[in-house]
Amino acid sequence: MANAPAGDSTAQDKAETLAWLRRISGELATVTTKRLEEKLPWYAEMPPARRSSVGLVAQAGITSFIDWYDDPNSTPWIAADIFAVAPRELLRSVSLQQTLQLIKVTVEVTEERVAGRGDHLREAILLYSRELAFSAADVYARAAEARGLWDARLEALVVDSILTGETDEELPSRIAALGWHGHGECAVLVGTTPAQFDVDQVRRLARKLGVDILIGVQGSRLVLVVGRAQDPDTAETADHVESTEPKTPFADIAAQLEPCFGAGHLVLGPTVPALVDAGRSARAALAGFAVARAWRAAPRPVEADELLPERALAGDALAKKTLVERIFVPLQAHSSDLVTTLWSYLDNGRSLEATARELFVHPNTVRYRLKRVSEIIGWDATGPREALILQTALILGSIGSLEAARRRPTRRGASTLSGSHKA
Repeated sequence: MANAPAGDSTAQDKAETLAWLRRISGELATVTTKRLEEKLPWYAEMPPARRSSVGLVAQAGITSFIDWYDDPNSTPWIAADIFAVAPRELLRSVSLQQTLQLIKVTVEVTEERVAGRGDHLREAILLYSRELAFSAADVYARAAEARGLWDARLEALVVDSILTGETDEELPSRIAALGWHGHGECAVLVGTTPAQFDVDQVRRLARKLGVDILIGVQGSRLVLVVGRAQDPDTAETADHVESTEPKTPFADIAAQLEPCFGAGHLVLGPTVPALVDAGRSARAALAGFAVARAWRAAPRPVEADELLPERALAGDALAKKTLVERIFVPLQAHSSDLVTTLWSYLDNGRSLEATARELFVHPNTVRYRLKRVSEIIGWDATGPREALILQTALILGSIGSLEAARRRPTRRGASTLSGSHKA
């Protein structure tokens, strides 16, 4: 019987405390809002509508504490209830760190106001704030996980669009949604997927190299779209001030990323001006990857343009066009003697003396012409691999010239017959 009055007294004290807390809840919310403006610069810089939303969150936290104090077992997921009053865009714009700062300020204001009401209330506030902090972290972790899954699907869609060349008006917005920081040139790297592929390790290495990447895993094939990363804060000034720092070649970047790929060939596509043009680099890289085994001594990584002969033999129209436009056409436009000398040199097993005898010129003349060939097109005919590239280009260019020559008389004949008929 002696314990009954004490129990009744405890229940009465809690009821009085609850009633008092409900009376001052509005005052706590007002003081909390003022404290937020004083202590948190990011809150003061927010637009009025968002500040109002944050105030609603703080007020919901105070109300939730009062309900929890009434029945500690009634609200297992406190943060979900509190953030239910906040607009969805607010949850995207307020970080976890800022949320924890918001909780800290709210708890401080509440502690100051309830000081002197007993240790049991202060302990309740500390316990509630701990549960609230853990619950907020859980909410943000779930949101980050969902965001990560969405980003992975979006990234796969973007990479697939680049590989297939089926780009549309939505591609730039999708790229921006992925947080792509690359500005300007980019290239595509194609290789095999390792048995234990760690996406996070690849992204860490990319950040260390100062590049931005998109990752596409297509079964046994791994595709990386690589661009030189640029700090968003310096993007505007970079448009007006030309950088004096030398750009790292994509071949060097590919060599640094090489350990991220599995065993087998690794092919780097040609550099393109922007990410929206990456389809051209991807097509060349994929075509090179398909025939890389035909070059026994192919380096790792190997540039797709170094596999032009193999790609052309496999029927790659882009490789054929590249060989003709970059080798045959410039030489033919410069001098027919260079084309003749190169043909003879390659047909005679790259012998200066045999070429000179066939052309009735001095070997030094042959040597000079071959040097001019190298200066004009950038390939040296004296090397075995480059000789194969040049000979393939000459064959394709000659075939194209013969086809064009055959078509020209046909057109003239048709026009002549037409003119005779009119007469």
